[in-house]
Amino acid sequence: MELRRIRPEEHSAAGEVCVAAYDPLLGGAEDDYRRRLRDVAARDAQAEVWVAVEQRRLLGVVTYCPPGSPWREIGRDDEGEFRMLAVDPAARGRGAGTALARLCEDRAREHGATGMVLSSLATMSSAHRVYARLGYGRDPDRDWSPVPGVDLLAFSKSF
Repeated sequence: MELRRIRPEEHSAAGEVCVAAYDPLLGGAEDDYRRRLRDVAARDAQAEVWVAVEQRRLLGVVTYCPPGSPWREIGRDDEGEFRMLAVDPAARGRGAGTALARLCEDRAREHGATGMVLSSLATMSSAHRVYARLGYGRDPDRDWSPVPGVDLLAFSKSF
């Protein structure tokens, strides 16, 4: 499995992977978050989008939010943050999500961070198991709600 920065010609495919991974958790077809998930080009321009690829097949995608990125939500100055970690449903269980999360941790360390944070829906139990295996713990003091009816759980890890 190759981990690398996304290429512009992969933006659309990565957006579809994000939507496929998050679709069971979203509201109806009108859910505005689908648009944000698909807009990989905007994230790539304002953050760092990384992909896991195997034999030219996009397995997963993540947005690492470096210091100063407008995509950061709960990260403090001394922390890294990643968002929208998504694995193609047909590729789950192959380690792409774990590999992409670890890559984000490496990027955070390169930026001088002493820890990593992320937000997740309560229903994302598979992702929570990955985070627990990587040493993340719940950080309930940072739970938050970006819009009414969407409650996010915070997870953090110190390096």
